[in-house]
Parts: sequence; structure tokens; C-alpha cells
Amino acid sequence: MADTYRIPVADAEEVSALALRPPDARCLLVLAHGAGAGMTHPFLEVLADELASAGVATLRYQFPYMERGRRRPDAPSVLTATVRAAVRLATEVAPDLPLLAGGKSMGGRMTSLTASQGALPAVRGLAFFGFPLHPPGRPGTSRADHLAHVQVPMLFLQGTHDDFAPLELLRPICAALGARATLHTVDGADHSFHVPKRSGRTDADVRRELVGTFVSWVRDCG
Repeated sequence: MADTYRIPVADAEEVSALALRPPDARCLLVLAHGAGAGMTHPFLEVLADELASAGVATLRYQFPYMERGRRRPDAPSVLTATVRAAVRLATEVAPDLPLLAGGKSMGGRMTSLTASQGALPAVRGLAFFGFPLHPPGRPGTSRADHLAHVQVPMLFLQGTHDDFAPLELLRPICAALGARATLHTVDGADHSFHVPKRSGRTDADVRRELVGTFVSWVRDCG
């Protein structure tokens, strides 16, 4: 059962958060949602449960626009303020656990943008569950420019059929980041980490791969 919290952000606004901590937690991941769905989206719900089974606590939270039931994301300044507020809450509710941060799609990108503007206190690394390099059909790499200013290890979990980040664009970006970046590709998966039936794999198989890769990466990056 997840514990519920309220996070003060800016202009006296608050957003909801859910913290799930297993008894054997080894670290905590501050996990942001994507642009089109909030923290209770089935992908994040199941991901949080499977991370808990692997000894990873999570803190999921809403961005203000999602809290208000709107579709259009907030300005980047509001999104990054929310990321900082969520990380601050994580340090308060789990001061004994090593912290990681990241998220699904836009949530991961906003976490890295926040980290590029100033270190996130106590956060040892960032994990991106489908980094959104560009909108589908509009190739570009400018969304990754800020990554050069992120000073902690980064894990990119990316489907090979992700139309938000073709590997021919993402691989050189990760290579330029050097030892700070780890790219793990999920064969056949799209931006939502769905795989076609003909692959012989299920979405559950993919989630297990994501969790296993994340746990191994956390161990490697200390």
C-alpha cells in the first residue's frame, strides 16, 4: 500500500504524491509521469510494484497541470520546480535511502533539465524510461542539449521502435556524454514499451527487463 503525500510547489499550489517502500528497500526512485498520463497510469503503477519487488522504493507525483485535470503541460519553469519539490520530499520521507530520479518520457526529460540547472540534492543518478528526443515525425536533437550539463550518471532505457527517439540520433548523444551515459535498448519495444505479439515476448517480459536493468545499473553506479 502506497503512502499519500501533498507536495507544495509554487504560488501556494500543491500536487499529490504516492510513496511505495518495500521492507527491503535499497534505494528510492523519484518517478515522474509522462505528458499525457498521470502518476496512476497503469505503466507506472505496475512499474512501481515490480520495482518494489526488486527492493526499489518509489515516489511518484503529479505535475500541476495533471493535478488540475488539464491536458497541456505547464511551463518548463513550473515542471522543474515540481521536480525539485518532489526530490526534496523524498529526502524527507526516506533520509536513509540513496536517491535516484527520472521518469517516463517527458517526466524523465524534465528531471534531467532540472538537474542541468543545478544539482538535485542527494540524487546519485537519473533514469529515463523512454527519453523523448523529439515529437514523432519531427526529427531533432535540441531536447538533449541540456544533458551535457548533467553531472550524475544517466540510464537511457529505450525501445528500438520508439518513434520519439530513433537510435541513430540517440546513440551519438549518449556516446558524447561518455561514461555518464548508459544506453539500454529493448528490442522491438515502442515508446510505451509495448512489443508486438510476433516478437514472442509480452509487455510483462519487457517490464522485467527494465527493472532488472535499472537495478543492475544502480548497483554499478554506486
